[in-house]
Amino acid sequence: MVEIREIFKASKVGTIAGCFVLDGVIKKGSNIRLLRDDTVIYEGQLDSLKRFKDDVKEVKSNFECGLSIKNFDDLKVNDKLEAYEHVQVARKL
Repeated sequence: MVEIREIFKASKVGTIAGCFVLDGVIKKGSNIRLLRDDTVIYEGQLDSLKRFKDDVKEVKSNFECGLSIKNFDDLKVNDKLEAYEHVQVARKL
């Protein structure tokens, strides 16, 4: 779970969200759900994940990061992002 704390506009990239990871780990390329007032607004994929201007693979809880979402720019302060993974488990006989 990630909370958006600040919004930045970049001409080449689009909208960048300054975030704080509340719980768990957020990974680059993971699937996300955008929650606004506890309602799912958008489901998609994370485009980029940065920490102090460096690209990173993951950010753990209680750290800040910057991120952008593929094909979506309507971000607002206090929105929450829920990152998740699809895990396929082989069936046992």
